[in-house]
Amino acid sequence: MTEKKSFTLKTKLTFLLPSIIGLLLFMTPIKYDDALTIPIAVISKGLLSLLGDSATFIITFIVLTTALLSITSKLFSPSLLNKSTFIQNLFNVSPMWLVVRLLGALFITLTYWGIGSEVIYSGNTGALVLNDLLPILLCVFIFAGLLLPLLLNFGLLELFGTLLTKIMRPVFNLPGRSAIDCMASWLGDGSVGILLTSKQYESRFYTQREAAVIGTTFSAVSITFSLVVIAQVKLEYLFLPFYLSVCLAGLVAAIILPKLPPLRNKKDVYIDGSARNDSDEKTPDGHHILSWGLHQALTRASQSTGIKQTLKDGFKNVIDMVFGVLPVIMAIGTLALIIAEYTPIFEYLGMPFVPLLELLQVTQAKAASTTMVVGFADMFIPSILAASIESDMTRFIIAAVSVTQLIYMSEVGALLLGSKIPVNIVELFIIFILRTLITLPVITGIAHIIF
Repeated sequence: MTEKKSFTLKTKLTFLLPSIIGLLLFMTPIKYDDALTIPIAVISKGLLSLLGDSATFIITFIVLTTALLSITSKLFSPSLLNKSTFIQNLFNVSPMWLVVRLLGALFITLTYWGIGSEVIYSGNTGALVLNDLLPILLCVFIFAGLLLPLLLNFGLLELFGTLLTKIMRPVFNLPGRSAIDCMASWLGDGSVGILLTSKQYESRFYTQREAAVIGTTFSAVSITFSLVVIAQVKLEYLFLPFYLSVCLAGLVAAIILPKLPPLRNKKDVYIDGSARNDSDEKTPDGHHILSWGLHQALTRASQSTGIKQTLKDGFKNVIDMVFGVLPVIMAIGTLALIIAEYTPIFEYLGMPFVPLLELLQVTQAKAASTTMVVGFADMFIPSILAASIESDMTRFIIAAVSVTQLIYMSEVGALLLGSKIPVNIVELFIIFILRTLITLPVITGIAHIIF
């Protein structure tokens, strides 16, 4: 039996004030520019407008600096870069990640100055990543990274984790706190959910299996982006059934996918190799679930190290994400888009889907098949290709499937690879295909009812 501990007013305020601010910033839906979003996304857009064209220069400088410091650290190991463990871990990376960073630096140099082949710097490849994607991510990283400690450090996740364990553990075999990652993605941005998952994994709140499942299954596409996708296929008037289809198919995938390889094969151990502790999720005698959740939250708040340390943690988050992830996204995102734009690889990979689409009675099955795998490069490409298809039902299916596939290399996939979450590119592609095979019949069934 755990005694009911009394907490001071200061501890209670330490839990309440930052947690409320965190909830308001990351999880409160607001209407902005006729779209549903969250305050952190609005603040990020404000910074993006303020930076204007200088954002691409800043990003180019960051990616080139990362490559230079990484190769210097690897070849010469200067004492200046070894003074801090944080800086050393940031720049002294494995040979594979060094190659990725150097590739990112090469792509960004050619793209920013328009040198060499247009294959690399065209508006559908390198320029799309540099001009359209990275500036948004830079601004999201700055504010999300700086303010994530409001969600992580003051007990909010302990409270929600305890309350939601009764749902998340039996249904998804995940900790209750993972519901927060999903909601942050759903209301705001998938990248925020992945950042949250990665930090939770590094702090030993998620095991390898849990982090991999949450990162690839619960980093849902935001409502805002879903609106953009359905508008691209000219079916805005069907947004409600479209988004309900996406949610239902996503839920089915979240239940089935973790039971299949490669996610099933992930170890249920923490980042340091220690085993998962089930006793952390049990409600002790003398407590009901709410009182135990509050006890856990206030205990966490009482251990808080103050504003200075919180800002320091937030600043480290920003540096880690900006220097660690942006080069990876430039490299992998550009490479994936080059393959999609200039080779028939995704078209060939889509061919096996023709019999399945015909079996599901999808009109223009051959045209639809070319969009099934191309979403691995970028989520927006399928809806662009679908715009020329005549059948409303087929366009609806393509748009909904592209949103439920989740793993696209121009953002989410590259973010996952750049994080500490234990997944590799082959596993991500397998998960992408499995998500497609699971969600396609669900979405097609709903589409037959609607049309």
